[in-house]
Amino acid sequence: MPDISVVEPPFHPCPGAAPQAVFWIRVALDVPLLDVFDYRSPAAVPVGSRVIVPFGRRRLVGIVVATPAEPAIAPEQIKDVDQVLDDTPPMPADWLRMASFAAQYYQRPIGEVMLPALPPSLRKVSAYQGKRSAGGPVKRLDRRARVPAPIMPADCVPALNAEQTAAADAIAALQGHKTILLYGVTGSGKTEVYLHAAQAALARGRQVLFLVPEINLTPQLEQSLRARLAGLAGPQTLAIMHSGLADGERLQAWLSVQRGEARILLGTRLAIFAPMPDLGLIIVDEEHDTSYKQQDGLRYSARDLAVWRARDRNVPVVLGSATPSLESWSHAQRGHYQRYTLARRARDVELPKVRLVDTRRLAMQEGFSPQLVTALGERLERGEQALIFLNRRGYAPVLNCASCGWVSNCPRCTAYTVLHRAGARRNHLQCHHCGYQARVPRACPDCGDQDLKPMGRGTQRVEEHLAELFPAARIARIDADSTRLKGSAAALFAQVHAGEVDLLVGTQMVAKGHDFANLGLVGVLNADAMLFAQDFRAPERLFAQLMQVAGRAGRHAEGGEVIIQTDYPEQAVYQALLKHDYPGFAQYGLSEREAVGLPPYAHQALLTAEARELATALDFLAHARALLGEYPDSFPTACSITVYDPVPLRVVRVANIERAQLLVESSNRPALQAFLTAWSYALGDIARRFRVRYNLEVDPLEI
Repeated sequence: MPDISVVEPPFHPCPGAAPQAVFWIRVALDVPLLDVFDYRSPAAVPVGSRVIVPFGRRRLVGIVVATPAEPAIAPEQIKDVDQVLDDTPPMPADWLRMASFAAQYYQRPIGEVMLPALPPSLRKVSAYQGKRSAGGPVKRLDRRARVPAPIMPADCVPALNAEQTAAADAIAALQGHKTILLYGVTGSGKTEVYLHAAQAALARGRQVLFLVPEINLTPQLEQSLRARLAGLAGPQTLAIMHSGLADGERLQAWLSVQRGEARILLGTRLAIFAPMPDLGLIIVDEEHDTSYKQQDGLRYSARDLAVWRARDRNVPVVLGSATPSLESWSHAQRGHYQRYTLARRARDVELPKVRLVDTRRLAMQEGFSPQLVTALGERLERGEQALIFLNRRGYAPVLNCASCGWVSNCPRCTAYTVLHRAGARRNHLQCHHCGYQARVPRACPDCGDQDLKPMGRGTQRVEEHLAELFPAARIARIDADSTRLKGSAAALFAQVHAGEVDLLVGTQMVAKGHDFANLGLVGVLNADAMLFAQDFRAPERLFAQLMQVAGRAGRHAEGGEVIIQTDYPEQAVYQALLKHDYPGFAQYGLSEREAVGLPPYAHQALLTAEARELATALDFLAHARALLGEYPDSFPTACSITVYDPVPLRVVRVANIERAQLLVESSNRPALQAFLTAWSYALGDIARRFRVRYNLEVDPLEI
């Protein structure tokens, strides 16, 4: 993750300006242009205010970023501001600094950072027009009766062990900024350390920002926070913020923390942009999780921005994980972060035993080894729960004709359509890249053979097979298909916690953060699929995924077991898992990356191009690459930059759009940033010439 100093914003109010009859304001708008835009106002407007302004034939909400004494263009070309929105206070200076840093570091226009960070209601012109919209969304919301959710104190507070106490006391005692890496094995009680640190911050009258990687992790933490922190900061203690909320709910959370009413904000990555005037502590749980990286628009890392924001606000930030990212582990090794270790489980139980089942010479039944089937039966006889982990939803990855070799390809992507079952008449094929759906053909489209068969297996097929093996067992499946409706994920997890499920089938949604009291066995299917992926981060992701899901077993009682089926038991990833040896795996992974100059020993950016024809995308990238030779004076840092050849993406076509990429790399982060800043100004002109869409991503997680 970035290890960079505070960057001052490029805009400032102009102090000491003489009174004028006309006031000039400089406004950031959510448009794909690097510029900010000057407007005329009849009265002074504070920096950070929201305004409605004309832009071409549209009217847009923008944010005032400067009040210059003179405009940047001729005054007669400047339009008047339509409306100054005063239903919220101006955005504070620290928020403006963070947005400015994000725009500079991630190479995006400042308006494309600021406006999408606001709740939707605050950036829609329509919210301030018409009779129903008179007064704006904030005033309408304030007129509603807001009844805070009841807070019930916890029945008992678990005592901390020595490792937990050392970490919690150290964090609570911090004055000023420090980045803490809290490395703790699964079940070691990291959440208790977070809660004690939060209590200390609240007792000092400060606010706490608590980030989690996924929406489905918020209900369990919300319950813990409400119970443990009751009464410390009044009834409006806790606010929740994530993309699953309705616009009004998200706006209410935003306002409550901005006004200081909510003292704790629990949210996913978008919560990093919430204004918090009394911020005193930031906690990033599961800091390694790739969900903290936005994958469209502003491709920011919420974890990295959390570290920057904590440094800018001079407050502590805690990064917690059982499998820290190799970047964070490297920072701790070099002394940039202070590491605290929780080496044993909080309850007096051992870590689960990991068993590798070599499947090369076994007779498998629908993907299950005899050893795994036997172990499942034993757990059910004991009245324990078991989890089957398979990170592939649907029924089968592809439908195949054995006669002619036809497979169910997506007509719009270079990918297969996945077979989904939902009753005999509702079975369908779906592409997980573009969303294309089609009926399951009655016969092969090429040869007419009616004996079409599914190849491979997804969670639906595993669920079906388990029902055949154990007809008396209560089975639940938790994946993106079974949790589409709002509240469905929370309801399914509640059934598991209540003991109403015997066998749970799940994807990565169940792999982390959940404390299942009666889960004795975890079985892992198809782990090898990630073992030889092209991305150099694949082994790290596989280890983290398996270590996290393994940690769901045996959290409350001895005898937890994890069975991993593999054709490659000798691989370093699996050998480290046998011993629960994250430090050993991290050392192995870092030494490999250092030998070949990969992150964190190098810094990268990825230029991706999209066009109707692959040749067009590749030509655009080739011309972008050639800029270094054509204009060497424009790129003084080019000598320390490596720009690789353009190549197609692994999945070349998605929704009839062809895609290619070009990797830029440097061992010097400031040199890379200087190069990208100069480069990005030229890319727009080339893209318009070739009629391509492009995206420049800094610190890409997938290559």
